[in-house]
Amino acid sequence: MQFFLEDMTCGGCARSVTKAIKTVDPDARVATDPLTRGVEVHTSATEEQIATALRQAGYPPGKG
Repeated sequence: MQFFLEDMTCGGCARSVTKAIKTVDPDARVATDPLTRGVEVHTSATEEQIATALRQAGYPPGKG
């Protein structure tokens, strides 16, 4: 699944995003790109579970 995170603008943000996703699924594979503000997640969790974790971390998914 893919997400666009308007507020992910740097490597520190990307690490925070990865950490938030891993709280839902520690085995998730996460690829972040702060330049495009995109995140690709391979996980057994639902899209809503990941989106909720991102919102709680301060990175609400938006339209890309």
